[in-house]
Amino acid sequence: MKVLVLGCGTSTGVPLIGCGCKVCASENPKNKRLRPSVLVTENNFDILIDTSPDLRTQALKLGVKNIDAVLYTHTHADHVFGIDDLRMFNYLKKGENKFIPVYASGASISFIRSKFDYIFKEKSQSSKPYLDPHIINGAVEIKPGVKVTPVPVYHGVNLIYGYRINDFAYITDVSKIPEQSFGLLKDLKILMLDALRYKPHPTHLSIEEAVGFSERINPSATYFTHMGHDIDYEEINNLCAEGNFYPAYDGLSIEI
Repeated sequence: MKVLVLGCGTSTGVPLIGCGCKVCASENPKNKRLRPSVLVTENNFDILIDTSPDLRTQALKLGVKNIDAVLYTHTHADHVFGIDDLRMFNYLKKGENKFIPVYASGASISFIRSKFDYIFKEKSQSSKPYLDPHIINGAVEIKPGVKVTPVPVYHGVNLIYGYRINDFAYITDVSKIPEQSFGLLKDLKILMLDALRYKPHPTHLSIEEAVGFSERINPSATYFTHMGHDIDYEEINNLCAEGNFYPAYDGLSIEI
């Protein structure tokens, strides 16, 4: 399995528009963070988690030319609003079936159908992505050897999904993990986990909280994502040096 980090920033991205703080002004490319998304490749099958508004930029920058399926964690703008850029991946597909299956909770599928209704109309006057929506409520093998398990977590008061794909789990935009979800995260090799900033936040994990959840889940290694401009890459990397914790960065590729 290969995990490619397309973006590990928060909803604003880093740098923030108009901000001159040391991280936003940094020349370190690892402090340049697009909106959060990863591409997971397993068994020659490419799975995109979330379509950030930066999807086009991410694909061009990192050479992404194929998407076989999309998983949606939830429907906030930084995770969905790049959906129209999926149409280019339809065009790149060979053969008659150009549709891309998308998987999400029932509420998320309903939102996507409503807010992007032009995609699902049989007759549309605009160019559009060709998507095949699926509600996912439990573990499903979306291709032989590729098992996807939705992991319910809380993003503030909203119940959303993280995802486990075989030995990798991606949990972004989380403030609390329900007790039953810990059972879905046993024996992980890699965990990628929300870590917004050092101070507590009502809808995201702080660095300290992320470390605490990681220690309970006990994967072989944890990578922090959805990091805001409070976090300097080199500083957090030095703080994590003694544990199995690592800050992600855009373009990071992990082999599992």
